[in-house]
Amino acid sequence: MRLALSLLLIALPLAAAKKPTAAQLASQVKQLTEERDDLKQRLAAMEDLQQELAGAKKARDLARSEGEAARKATELLRATLKENQGGGDAILKDLRDARQTASEAKAEAARLKAENEELQHKASAIPGEGDLVPLGEDIQPARPINLNRATPRLKSSGFLATRPKGVVVVNVLISGKGDVLAARLVQGLPGDSPEAREAGEACVEAAKTLVFDPAASKDGKTRFKVWQGVGFYLD
Repeated sequence: MRLALSLLLIALPLAAAKKPTAAQLASQVKQLTEERDDLKQRLAAMEDLQQELAGAKKARDLARSEGEAARKATELLRATLKENQGGGDAILKDLRDARQTASEAKAEAARLKAENEELQHKASAIPGEGDLVPLGEDIQPARPINLNRATPRLKSSGFLATRPKGVVVVNVLISGKGDVLAARLVQGLPGDSPEAREAGEACVEAAKTLVFDPAASKDGKTRFKVWQGVGFYLD
């Protein structure tokens, strides 16, 4: 019987090279230039958000000012109504209009406050290089580059030994450089036999030897740290 390995995963980045050559140094300079340009774009985006926040605050202050003016107008109408107990429909209408204006100004202030908080949340929620993020539609999963060499080594693999069969799933934490920082067993072989336990441990150790291309943003400019699943098929 033979031991076949296949990988089912969605995970993170590539490890660093050994000794840089002139071409590699030029590539690194190009990469640093791209990262600098990306940082400028991120800063520009942050400045746009700050301008939007400033605009929202200005609108909120204006709404407050209008609400304060409406409140004063209401107080003035109340005083006028008190002085003129026999006031007519015009005064009552002005009072109702002032109350309506104050209510609308209050609702607008609440809306602007919620919009301001949302903008602040968006500004603080942008993940940076190397941050740990969950895999999703906006993240390109990591891709293994040495899958064929990551083979679980089983002690009970003699010619006459009974080989364990089934699927073992290991979760690996992949750094922004593509290195495996941690590995943990998610699904082992059925049962609690020594062979099943050995197969799970061997797959965890094999997963630690994997090297990945980075998990990154859709444009590939920002690399992230992610947890990603690795499946081993034992046959």
